[in-house]
Amino acid sequence: MSEHRRKPPPPQGGGRAAARRGQSGPSSGRRAAPRGATGSPSDSYGFSSYGSDAGSGGEERPYGSRAEARRAAQRSTGNSRRRAADNGSRGPGGPAGPGRGRGRASTAPGKKRLIDYPRANRFGWRRWVPSWKLVSGLCITFFGSLVALVGVGYAMVGVPNENTAAQSQNNVYYWADGKQMVATGTGVNRQNVTIDQIPEAMQYAVISAENKSFYTDPGVDFRGIARALVNMAKGGETQGGSTITQQFVKNTYLSQDQTLTRKFKEMFISIKVGTKFTKPEILQGYLNTSYFGRGAYGIQAAAQTYYGVDAKSLTPSQCAVLAALLKGATYYDPAGNPDIDPAASQKANYQRSHDRWAWILEEMHKDQHLTDAEYQTAVKKYPMPQGRKAVKGMTGQISYLADTAKKYVLAHSNITETQFDQGGFQIYTTFDKDKVNALTAAVQKVQKARLDPKNREKDKYVQFGAASVVPDDGAIVALYGGAGYENNHFTNNADTSGVPVGSTWKPFVLAAAMQDGTYKTDGVGVSPLSKYNGDDNLKVRRPDGTFYLNKDNSIFRQRNESKYPWGYITLRKAMEQSINTPFVQLGVDVGLTKVRDMAHASGILTDSMLQGLNPSFAIGTSTPSAIRMADAYATFAASGEHVDPYSVTAVKQDGRPLPGFDKPKATRAMEENVANNVTDVLQNVIQNGTGQNAKALGRTAAGKTGTTDSNKSAWFVGYTKQLSTSVAMFRENPKDAELLSMNGTAGVASIHGGDIPTSVWTEYMKAALQGKNDLGFPEATKIGEIADEAGAPSPTPTPSITPSETPSETPSATPSETVTSPSPTVTETCQFAWNCSTDGGANGGSTSGTTSSPSATDTTGAGNTRGNANGGGNLFGGSTG
Repeated sequence: MSEHRRKPPPPQGGGRAAARRGQSGPSSGRRAAPRGATGSPSDSYGFSSYGSDAGSGGEERPYGSRAEARRAAQRSTGNSRRRAADNGSRGPGGPAGPGRGRGRASTAPGKKRLIDYPRANRFGWRRWVPSWKLVSGLCITFFGSLVALVGVGYAMVGVPNENTAAQSQNNVYYWADGKQMVATGTGVNRQNVTIDQIPEAMQYAVISAENKSFYTDPGVDFRGIARALVNMAKGGETQGGSTITQQFVKNTYLSQDQTLTRKFKEMFISIKVGTKFTKPEILQGYLNTSYFGRGAYGIQAAAQTYYGVDAKSLTPSQCAVLAALLKGATYYDPAGNPDIDPAASQKANYQRSHDRWAWILEEMHKDQHLTDAEYQTAVKKYPMPQGRKAVKGMTGQISYLADTAKKYVLAHSNITETQFDQGGFQIYTTFDKDKVNALTAAVQKVQKARLDPKNREKDKYVQFGAASVVPDDGAIVALYGGAGYENNHFTNNADTSGVPVGSTWKPFVLAAAMQDGTYKTDGVGVSPLSKYNGDDNLKVRRPDGTFYLNKDNSIFRQRNESKYPWGYITLRKAMEQSINTPFVQLGVDVGLTKVRDMAHASGILTDSMLQGLNPSFAIGTSTPSAIRMADAYATFAASGEHVDPYSVTAVKQDGRPLPGFDKPKATRAMEENVANNVTDVLQNVIQNGTGQNAKALGRTAAGKTGTTDSNKSAWFVGYTKQLSTSVAMFRENPKDAELLSMNGTAGVASIHGGDIPTSVWTEYMKAALQGKNDLGFPEATKIGEIADEAGAPSPTPTPSITPSETPSETPSATPSETVTSPSPTVTETCQFAWNCSTDGGANGGSTSGTTSSPSATDTTGAGNTRGNANGGGNLFGGSTG
């Protein structure tokens, strides 16, 4: 047999079984037997190195103890497991030789990953700790991408051109029939000037007030942009602080939307502007493109509009006033803007303007832009700007129609006032030219016949406001806002608050009682035939039996205008003769919050209602606009369906229609029969009560008169099925917008809603409804239960009557429903005619409860100074919706 096939000699120390046991350690994971466990000599030695035979002379290392042998076996087993985990399969087994079984597990060569994460050669939590190579690589990639993005953004944006921004277009308004009403915004009030034509005082006034670091900053307020990001993350607005450079960019290049995209665009453009333009060029551009109010864009137009001079002729003191306007012309124009916001009254605006004017001059002095002598001269006297002037085409009622439509557009779109005034819009309105002319003619006819301001002092400063709304639709077809811009009357009387409505509020109290009942009827509606005490000077009882108190803790007593002892009369009769005491107590019994809710559901804005409710709330201390009163009464005409008033049907820009001008949807304000019963009661007011002047209309109509405390205002609001119209009359001090008494106006002791306002209403409605059919009103059916006031005598059996009958009360201890009215003497009471002095409101007494108002507040406070309610107009605010 050849040498290479010869069998090897058997190994010493135990034979094949011992060899197998020795070779099984690293491969099988078995534990090695401790030394001497088998009695074999091989038990005294460690395992051979991988690939050596027991008898081949390989280096061997004896273990000194059993514990060391066990540790060697454990190390060998652990390494095998780690190799299996790393390689996905077992590695070749073998005994642990000297220096092996410790340290990092070996890995089989595999495909290298682009990003080694989680890390393959780490274990436990170390697998999730990124390497420094990974971290540094990601940082380099991120910052490189950011630099590239900034570079691309910088390259893509352009720079603004102030000459392009100076170009403006017309806004064209259209009548309801599609014919053009007026075109405004021709651009004549905008002209650019160079920096050398802008006085240094104007330049430094702006810098001291808005951006002290203008000449040293990079043109971008990075902190402001950071604030914008934080605000956006919080869900708030993204607006932050801006430099003059950023303002210039916004004026000429960007929309005014406060979005993150716009902020980043603004940043890139501002950076580019800062590198392309010099600081004087940027300041020139800013002052040429800024809006100063009154339609004036740029410093040259502002100088002409407010002071009638060129920009270069402005004094430092005048410059400070114009710089204050940049804070917000609506609130810093000393002439006031109450049509836009009641907070922007003439008095409030003057104070704001004066305070900021003084502050700007002080800052200029501190910044050493004014010497001591210049500063002392500038602060001596506030330079009052000249008054407003009519813009071309904005005369007569056109100015108020355009004003109303503009506010509606701003309230129902994302268009800013600045964008709107730049022009290019076509506004289609609901205004009917014939009806607008008819309403103007009615006011002027009655004015001419009844008022003589040249010869009668109390006829001076008398004003009218009126509006006409289509029931079941909400379209405003006509309004009367005043004498016109050309006569320096810039307040839209049809759409301002501040004139208390008096007894025209009582129908809301009656409607709430019919629908919700009183605390005594457990939710069952109250019949208009329920009796309440109509006497004068009555205490008002709370539901708990206590009485309302005045501020001095004396008992509050509600007064009527007349002291006639009506006794217990029906609510229908109390409405007919406009008696206060029954409705004050009824309002408390129903719950004044329910009365407020009813008025609001009918169309009255919450902000125009008295906030601190007291008994006088029930008789008209609130101050809604003429538009809102016409709209609320249109709800009665439409059998309880309410539609918000609107003046615009469509807006187009460059021929493209803009969203947001769909017709408002109708809502149910009250039950149908409640509205019909209110209408039935108000028909009786015209037929037999304080509104008899309106019978001259010659068709079915319903309405209510109203007169307020100290005769400061008088109203008539009435409607047919086709048209609801309100007319307000008042006197106002032109200096401070305070309401004045009309006692003595028109040569009579006092003006009532049934007098001049009803005459205007009747004249207009005759013309507006000419040729229209008399549609009448839906029949009112019996409603509610008779719930007399506590203390009313038991009813005497009388023939039954329907709500459409017209009962009249005899002033006696036990009044009875009769068709014949009593004929008391003039010394006892007024005549039952249109000029009856029992017309509700608080003339000469405290019909509105203001002479001795209960507990909380003086209820006429809101009615003494007029202003437009709810920001964007009393018609559209807030929701101007």
